[in-house]
Amino acid sequence: MNYLFHPEAEQEFEQAIEYYESCQQGLGLDFALEVRATVKRIVAFPNAWPFLEDDIRRCQTNRFPYGLVYVVESDGTILFLAVMHLHRKPNYWKIRI
Repeated sequence: MNYLFHPEAEQEFEQAIEYYESCQQGLGLDFALEVRATVKRIVAFPNAWPFLEDDIRRCQTNRFPYGLVYVVESDGTILFLAVMHLHRKPNYWKIRI
């Protein structure tokens, strides 16, 4: 199954990596690996996570307070709308749909 990141979601991902790396060397890499593992889970089981609204779902990462907000498009492509910190502005990503 194919997937892609909304440009702003990709930017969020990169900014979070930089933030965690600035906190502790190697933590940014750990965050990146955890997000990639979450992407793999979603690609393997795209319908396994609950809907936030309409056809938009969210899967949380295991180690960090982040969730990947995504939609499965009609052609089966998974579009990641946000790499969302779970304790900040919960609905900011809605303008991306």
